[in-house]
Amino acid sequence: VSQHSPAFNESVQGLLDAYFGLSEAFVKWDTAAVSNQGAALKTALDSLKIDELKVDTTGIYESALDPLSNARNEASNILANPSIDEKRVAFNSLSENLRLLFIIVRYDQGKLYWQECPMAFDDERPGYWLSKTDAVRNPYLGTSHPKYKDGMLNCGGPRDTINFMQPATPGM
Repeated sequence: VSQHSPAFNESVQGLLDAYFGLSEAFVKWDTAAVSNQGAALKTALDSLKIDELKVDTTGIYESALDPLSNARNEASNILANPSIDEKRVAFNSLSENLRLLFIIVRYDQGKLYWQECPMAFDDERPGYWLSKTDAVRNPYLGTSHPKYKDGMLNCGGPRDTINFMQPATPGM
């Protein structure tokens, strides 16, 4: 049982599908797919049924607006930046804003894993992303890194989880 409407949950699922597609495109170093998935993600962000949260009296709607707006801006940056490295910087910020959004709205349709690559940027700064499993497919180092090739595909690991699913009621 979800605290959100089926329409809201479907719009979130479309958003997650596009995001996971984008992450996989980064894993494969496929700039055409990054552009296609980035466009799908932008559409999904613009289609998110966020207005249904206006009825909530705890301020969830107002709190969700900033990370949603920031995520939309970063999706635009992914599309606008010609460099895959710049696109990855925008992906990192996009991921953080989506993480905040899912925590604020208490996403309850599945568990999401917050993954970290400790050497995503110049081998010195971490990068983060959301995943539907705890298995690592690193979108920062991926399968075709100029230095590491596919040797760092599994570099990193889960740092946190987002899990607001309701436990199953016995006897149902």
